[in-house]
Amino acid sequence: MRTLVIDCATEACSVALLDGSALIAGECRMLGRGHAEALVPMIAALPDKGRAGRIAVALGPGSFTGVRVGLAAARALALAWRAELVGYPTLALVAAMARAEAGDQPCTVAMTGGHGEWFVQDFGGDGLPQSDLASLTPTAAIAASKAPIIAGSQAEALIAARGGGTAFPLWPDARRFPLLPQALIGPADQPLYGRAPDARLPAA
Repeated sequence: MRTLVIDCATEACSVALLDGSALIAGECRMLGRGHAEALVPMIAALPDKGRAGRIAVALGPGSFTGVRVGLAAARALALAWRAELVGYPTLALVAAMARAEAGDQPCTVAMTGGHGEWFVQDFGGDGLPQSDLASLTPTAAIAASKAPIIAGSQAEALIAARGGGTAFPLWPDARRFPLLPQALIGPADQPLYGRAPDARLPAA
């Protein structure tokens, strides 16, 4: 079965068309902003305009806008193509990419979050989470990180501040989707924002 993978939860925006675990085509761009404008043309540029029997989408955490853009596109295409829709955690893909480079070693993923915080989570050598996802201040993230390998957009900053370890500055890339443990691929019904929304209803 072909799989269309969509990942635009972070500063990176990427798409990939896979045949099983084999990459047919894909693209990854560092955008920062403008995911909504870039995503659909990136999908349309894939062979057969990305059409697939299964669609996998990054659930976050990341930017609220990026997570919503990816989910909206994935849901619309799944409905139009009558395709299976699945989701996966963004940080888990970064951890899987780090394991591919460093061997099957435990690592901590540290990615840019909101309001100056970092999204942080520990992963074991099998690629499965070893801690809950947390949104921490850099100081708290540095204090909490124990793994010798740090991966993600804030890996270099964390290693520099901690004074030791190996940094893998990585952003999620849809083309590396086959590296994910199958156990972490599931329903795409709930986004993983990683922190409470900024806007809140007024108290009664």
